[in-house]
Amino acid sequence: MKTTRQQQDATRRQIVASAVDLMTRQGFDGTTMKDIARAASIGDATIYKYFPTKDRIVLGYLDEVVHQALADTLQTPGLTGYNLQEKLQRLTDAVLERLLPDREFVVQVRALAQRSPLSMLAEPLAARQGLRETVTSFLEAAEAAGEIEPCDFKNLAGGLYTDYLVGVVAYWLADISDEFADTTQLVDLSLGVLVQTLRSGLINRALQLGGFVLRSQVARMAQHGSGLLGMLQLARQTLGSMPPRTPAAPTAATDPQTPFTSPPKAPRSKTQAPRTTAAKTPVTPRRKKAP
Repeated sequence: MKTTRQQQDATRRQIVASAVDLMTRQGFDGTTMKDIARAASIGDATIYKYFPTKDRIVLGYLDEVVHQALADTLQTPGLTGYNLQEKLQRLTDAVLERLLPDREFVVQVRALAQRSPLSMLAEPLAARQGLRETVTSFLEAAEAAGEIEPCDFKNLAGGLYTDYLVGVVAYWLADISDEFADTTQLVDLSLGVLVQTLRSGLINRALQLGGFVLRSQVARMAQHGSGLLGMLQLARQTLGSMPPRTPAAPTAATDPQTPFTSPPKAPRSKTQAPRTTAAKTPVTPRRKKAP
């Protein structure tokens, strides 16, 4: 009997769930494909029709997590009313929330990626494209609303967000603060710096002067270090103190083809309370305190 697409997807999810459970208890090296097949109640040969290796099962797990996080984010009530930082923060939170129940397994995934980076990157994740498209759409909306300066590298920024997310997850895995407070602060500060930089147009200028190098540095910066949070705080304060760019005066009177430009939005007062949304989730998953 030919299996349907729904049955295949269900079997794939069962394989991934069984692998996560076994690898969490026995370790990646201590778990065999036969072990996973038996735990998933499928034949020893059938598992290879879905995943040729254990590495591919791990990639399947990551792919599923990101797709679920994207769905959670895009289904957030009132998302269209969020500003750019809030949208990016919601997406980052959603990924961490999906990883939280399997945190011990994610530690093993990170160790595997460090040990065999080529095997983990040999096959591009479909979820990476989903992340790129979603972040690009957030940037386009912010640009259209006048929230940020015109951005010439939206597609590149969408791809770089994946690298940023890898760094955040690495930081989160090493975070021993109560309820992951340090990760909460890292996400808030880093996204705040990013949005302020986009608002000022500095990245476009940096690209014109020689390139804005981020991909090779973000994972290293995300490691725990005493100066990281302080550096981000200083960057946000510096960017926040910069005067906004003054738009050129409209020249419609002398040039009828010049489009009218709406005045920029007034910056939010530092004393103004942040907008709250009833359905909004916490910044990062909270560690449950021991009873």
